[in-house]
Amino acid sequence: METFFNPSSVAIIGATEKPGSLPGIIVKNLLDMGFGGRIYPVNPKYGNVFGLRCFPSILDIPDEIALTVIAVPALFVLDILKQHALKQIHYSIIISAGFREMGPEGIEMEEKIRQIAIENKIRIIGPNCLGVFDNYTNFTTSFLPGERVSKPKKGSLSILSQSGAFAIALLDLATQEGLGIARMINYGNRIDVGESALLPFLTSDSSTKVIALYMESVDHGRKFIEVARACSKKKPIVVLKVGKGEAGIAAAKSHTGAIAGKYEIYKAAFLKSGIIEANGLEEFIDGVKALSMQNPPKGNRILIVTNGGGFGVIVADHCSENGLEVPPPSRQLKEKLRSRLSKFYVVNNPVDLTGSASDEDYRIAIHTCMAESDEYDAAIIIPLMAPQGMTEKVVDHIADTMKVSGKPGVICTVGGVFTMKVKQLLEERMFPVYPSPERSARAMAMLFRRKILQDGVLHSL
Repeated sequence: METFFNPSSVAIIGATEKPGSLPGIIVKNLLDMGFGGRIYPVNPKYGNVFGLRCFPSILDIPDEIALTVIAVPALFVLDILKQHALKQIHYSIIISAGFREMGPEGIEMEEKIRQIAIENKIRIIGPNCLGVFDNYTNFTTSFLPGERVSKPKKGSLSILSQSGAFAIALLDLATQEGLGIARMINYGNRIDVGESALLPFLTSDSSTKVIALYMESVDHGRKFIEVARACSKKKPIVVLKVGKGEAGIAAAKSHTGAIAGKYEIYKAAFLKSGIIEANGLEEFIDGVKALSMQNPPKGNRILIVTNGGGFGVIVADHCSENGLEVPPPSRQLKEKLRSRLSKFYVVNNPVDLTGSASDEDYRIAIHTCMAESDEYDAAIIIPLMAPQGMTEKVVDHIADTMKVSGKPGVICTVGGVFTMKVKQLLEERMFPVYPSPERSARAMAMLFRRKILQDGVLHSL
């Protein structure tokens, strides 16, 4: 699989400088990203593309080619793949659409391509896909112009997706949420390489810590469960399964030619594999973000610290709805808090520091309950920044004190420009920040679910 992400050389078939041309954009994106391998444009109409020598066909290239990217009309793909056999090229990403998703004729073309690939040991990503994006090797086969799609910072999240539009949207959302990306793979119709081949690769990939998976259907059921279980033992997998009902199943079939199957079977497979299933896009993004920034808690006892009582109540409600406990502090812990905090503060769970709270009050409350006590496994912290006593120092107090405790925390805060600055500072310290009590509680619940599922997978191995 490494060749798909870090090829020593790549031939872009169909390359041109024509504005809006998909293969031309791919070449330009590779040049703009600073890809270090050799790039060979292929197009019989040109002698030069973006300053690179352009060849009439791959058979005319004198050097060995590690990988090809095919972005020409579907009718030409089969003949081009036959040239791969003659040239002994064993890896190809087929960007071209117009196959299985178009009906019987497309299905027939796909099957012929599959047979050529099997007979000549050619591994294929696609067709009908964006291919790959690798933030560490600076390799991409995306045909979307750089000015339209944000390049995310380097990080530990890798994305597997049947949908190209979803994969790109997730890259943009990740940038907005301060998440770093390792790799993105969109495999479209999945004629060959899919989840079951890519998960083992990402399991052993040192840059990947969390895997986000958009799934319409699965490639090889039993094998998928096997490799997903092995991966979940080491790294969390969060899945957004679509095509659950009749309308969604029909939409998936017209999208990538996927046969989605009964949702109940997928749900059981996810549970058996230790995969965390998200209910909708928002929960998917929020869960991936939490898992990328924080470790799972050892238990489900949650401390809530706030300077807005109403927000604390809402978080407590949603913790209960999501299987998290919000136990009151013991008598001894309450006495400690009362001796250290203002007598006007509400010493319970939530700990309500009221609108009179200062940065130092947060440090005291968190240190007392999380670092000095074993009564809580994780914290949801709500620093509302409007009161005068709240400054940017609260970021260091939260981050440093939670680090001393060794326990995970998520943040909920709502506000304007100053709040957004504090949000950015907290996320730079690897604390996920959410704009509503509901989302912070669901994110914490997903962290805890990772713990439960991981324990289940480990105990059954």
